Amino acid sequence: MLLGIDVGTSSVKAVLFDPEGARLLATAAHEYPIHHPAPDRAEQNPEDWWNGAVYAVRKALSSANAKPEAVRAIGLCGQMHGVTLLDAQAAPIGNAIIWADQRSAAETAGLIERFGADNLAQIAGTLPAAGFMISTFSWMQKHDPEPLAAARAVVLPKDYVRLKLTGEIATDISDAAATGLFDVLGRTWSARIIDELGLPSAIFPPALESSARAGRLTAEAAATLGLKAGIPVATGCADQPAQGLANGLIAPGQASVTIGSGGQVFTPIVPNSDGKLRTDPRLHVFNHAVPEMWYVLGAILSAGLSLRWLRDLLVTDYPALSTAAERVNPGSNGLLFLPYLSGERTPHMDAYARGGFIGLTHYHGRGHMARAIMEGVAFAMREALDISLGLGGQAERVIAAGGGADSDVWRHILADVFGVPLQRSLLTELTGIGAALLGGIAAGVYTDAQDAASTARYGAITEPDAARHAYYNQLYQEYQALYPSLKDSFHHLAALE
Repeated sequence: MLLGIDVGTSSVKAVLFDPEGARLLATAAHEYPIHHPAPDRAEQNPEDWWNGAVYAVRKALSSANAKPEAVRAIGLCGQMHGVTLLDAQAAPIGNAIIWADQRSAAETAGLIERFGADNLAQIAGTLPAAGFMISTFSWMQKHDPEPLAAARAVVLPKDYVRLKLTGEIATDISDAAATGLFDVLGRTWSARIIDELGLPSAIFPPALESSARAGRLTAEAAATLGLKAGIPVATGCADQPAQGLANGLIAPGQASVTIGSGGQVFTPIVPNSDGKLRTDPRLHVFNHAVPEMWYVLGAILSAGLSLRWLRDLLVTDYPALSTAAERVNPGSNGLLFLPYLSGERTPHMDAYARGGFIGLTHYHGRGHMARAIMEGVAFAMREALDISLGLGGQAERVIAAGGGADSDVWRHILADVFGVPLQRSLLTELTGIGAALLGGIAAGVYTDAQDAASTARYGAITEPDAARHAYYNQLYQEYQALYPSLKDSFHHLAALE
């Protein structure tokens, strides 16, 4: 069996995957907090990732009644963009600043002015956004330079867990690509950007292929996890390429929409005939976990996080919210929701955007609020999907992925809002499975990414309802008009926080 570890925003998950039967054997998860020391801050303790991984792995092994020697390889994936600084002993220097952090909004605008939007897009495949490593480092240079000066290395979240597994410091090309400091065509750290910003180039780790063998499980880590020492550990990748691999999305002409903590639209692409990548300032173009492949990423920041916020606020659970939302008519009786709880990326690229319920009355209850959140996230995802397909080309298949797509009511809302059929994977825990597949490539279980991707299995298709789609089109126009009308107010309110 293969072990995949997914270092997510809300929790770490461990997945045990059977490569012979292409089936999920066991999964386990452990939640951890996001710390918000100020309204625009989002941080996590790297030790929470490791402790969560230990718990999840041991629980998954127990659930599968698996012996230590049954696990043949380990792969990883995780949340993107986060900055984890390490000292000379490879210990974390304070909390990690993760992707949802918005403190670097002003620095982000300065970076675009300094380098030029076209230059940044062609080198890094994207304009910087608050929460990206390039923006966080720019903020630290101005406001908190001591941790950066003390750092001897910087890694992404999943890389810290792999460091605990192998004792080796590295990252992979797909995760490095999402920092804003990487040359996505050259597939290496951008000396031009790093030198221009005056960042210490020595702290940036080797960027390996996602399926490369980055090390082996140390005796200490093996004892902690209940595994056999010496197991090959793959470098791993960012979470989106992981789900792309597990879904078989390794070539152009396909797309996925993912409702996790954030929301993503994923479309594989290759360069134009002139050797350049198509870019759009509202989107990101990053390296895939598959060698010599790239992808277009449309990203919204608070997809599942919006429903999690309501869950925690009402002290309830997801099944109860889904049941309540299903009892409410489409349109939530005139209630609209803007899912900008952490600012927004696609299409607004605005760290000062704010969330809100529009049209709230005494009549509305928890079911209306839950459905309005699902619909608001679906509208935001439609914006990202429309723009992404305009850049990456039409998709023959659109896969619905992530925990949000596990909800029947939310998946039907997505299909009705998009007006396109959505195909659900027969496999769950796709990011963790993608990580496990990379471990399988590193260990020689699979010959390459195409061989690993052949394990993808697709299930039933959720067809859109024509009448509901027509109704949602009207609401979508109202939704799209809200941000331009409220943008100035958002920025004024942010200045008062």
